[in-house]
Amino acid sequence: MNYKYKAMTDSGNAVTGVIAAENEAQAMQLIAAKGYIPQGVKASGKAADGTAEGDAEPAWIEAINRKLAKVKAQDLMLFTKQFKTMIDAGIPVSRLLVVLEQQTENRKLKHAAITMQEDIRHGASMHQAFSKHPSCFNDLYCAMVRAGEISGSLNTVLDRLIYLIDHEYKVKSKIKSALTYPVIVVVVLAGAFFFLLNFVIPKFIPIFARSNIELPWPTLFCINLHHWLAANWHLLLAGVAASIVGLILYCKTPRGKFDRDRFFLRFPLIGPVLQKAAMSRFSSIFAILQSSGVSVLNSVAILSKTIGNAAISREFANLEEQLQEGRGIAAPLKASKYFTPMVINMIAIGEESGNLDEMLQEVANHYDYEVEYSVGKMSDMIGPIMVLALSGVVGFFALSVMMPIFDLIKVAQH
Repeated sequence: MNYKYKAMTDSGNAVTGVIAAENEAQAMQLIAAKGYIPQGVKASGKAADGTAEGDAEPAWIEAINRKLAKVKAQDLMLFTKQFKTMIDAGIPVSRLLVVLEQQTENRKLKHAAITMQEDIRHGASMHQAFSKHPSCFNDLYCAMVRAGEISGSLNTVLDRLIYLIDHEYKVKSKIKSALTYPVIVVVVLAGAFFFLLNFVIPKFIPIFARSNIELPWPTLFCINLHHWLAANWHLLLAGVAASIVGLILYCKTPRGKFDRDRFFLRFPLIGPVLQKAAMSRFSSIFAILQSSGVSVLNSVAILSKTIGNAAISREFANLEEQLQEGRGIAAPLKASKYFTPMVINMIAIGEESGNLDEMLQEVANHYDYEVEYSVGKMSDMIGPIMVLALSGVVGFFALSVMMPIFDLIKVAQH
């Protein structure tokens, strides 16, 4: 049941709202738990989000929708900005979580805010409350919140988190936008291939069958492929579907993630861009962790889970062991396959000078520019390659049709 309420804050300001409770007494308790002084409560015909009570989703549907919902970078950034603004204003955490619950539209973040209110009331720290929701807040986010709590500079840490979320969103958006064009062209290429094979070639098969000329190999290849597809299209479709499902399931395993990421890192054109994006991510996260007071060993442990590339993450396992032996960071990284000389040298300088976070930020800024430049270069190179590929497919089918026709003309002339 939902209840409309009127209450007063400690400073004497009037507030109104809607709260869900089993009965009026519980509603009064929940309002008091928010830090308000209840003045009036009455049953409401509407849910807290403004929808009619009768139209409210059943609990099991809400649970499924929440499970399927994703926390996008924009949602998390807005949540963090609102959190930081209220922290700056001196609003207690238990109260600001109530506001965040009402303000956020993302189902998972809303549910997280509700459960975190209970955790905070029962004496949990912010870090503990956040860490119970890994689908919303990753290891990096929770570690940063913990560092802010310990150091007493939570507002500064939240500022860095906002920068980091925005930074990663921009880098990923650039890479996705660069890959969108080749994906579309590949789909068009496949569509053109099947259209020509199933709708153009069949028109000429009866003509070629009645002629007594020897068909060239491109024509024979197309005709045989057409007949095979006509007879086995269902097997091909099932095979493709099974392969896609199998590949998706395999890529969810640790070994599959490693093989997938290693493959793309070695792929021409795309690989260098992904490597530079990983170096930018590594440097920016490492810099922020260092400036937030997180130890190097803990930073490496967090980076291994948040770098976003399983092939590069595997390099951190050996790095952690050598850090425990007191060998520093730069020396172990030299044996890595994916860390560039610039990253290693800048880290070495930072370790020697005691300005590791500043050096890492310089590296991050450099690779931000490199990613932008490389994405533009990749787009410029992929365009002509895709056009050539499309021209090659169309040209091959045109050749397979025209070559026999030229032979027929020659026979007719003689």
